Amino acid sequence: MDHLIEVSFKGNRREFFRWKFEEAPPGKAAIIVETDRGEDLGRVHSTGELAERRKAGTTHGKEQSGPLRTAVRLASGEEIARGTALRVDEEQARRIAVQRARALNLEMKVSDAEWQFDRRRLTFYFTAEERIDFRSLVRQLEAHFAVRVQMWHIGPRDEARRLDGVGHCGRQLCSSSWLPELLPVKTSLAKEQRLSTITPTQISGACGRLMCCLRYEHEFYVQARKRFPKHGKLVQ
Repeated sequence: MDHLIEVSFKGNRREFFRWKFEEAPPGKAAIIVETDRGEDLGRVHSTGELAERRKAGTTHGKEQSGPLRTAVRLASGEEIARGTALRVDEEQARRIAVQRARALNLEMKVSDAEWQFDRRRLTFYFTAEERIDFRSLVRQLEAHFAVRVQMWHIGPRDEARRLDGVGHCGRQLCSSSWLPELLPVKTSLAKEQRLSTITPTQISGACGRLMCCLRYEHEFYVQARKRFPKHGKLVQ
């Protein structure tokens, strides 16, 4: 019997896989999964009904299109240790990428690096105000690390999701903990929630953009306002 499982990777990246064993894996278990170029190490985020709901695209998740790949097996103690060692190597790789980018005068911020578990691919995530020609940087990094290097241009919201943090509310960032999709937040939403007179920094998140909750809480405010008199109306 196949089980649908949701697997989390570094940077709060999550994907769905098929588990071709009789019993579903335990929550937070480290497992080895198939990728388009080898194997990767992740941890079980959800299984069963919860995974089905998240894959279906409810408020808890986002629909993943395309056929699902297979989760190969539970990770051994040695493989878990190797995965932990990769996290240390990734910071060193990021520092090297930052140095090479500065030497090439590239206006970019390399915020994170991620090794694939089998070390067949190294991915760098960066932010930049304008389009960057990073081909020379990729060639230098591939020569240095002797693997295929990928560069991903991400936005400030995606960067906050990868690096994680705490919001004004004192809780973990919504983008990192549960929010399935990062969508633009317009200033009109702040106006409709009577927040437009507040200093922009007070309604901006760790990413420097308007907080995600202004968008996903908007419908609640719209419905709640219908139950109350309009501003300035005399009531008895």
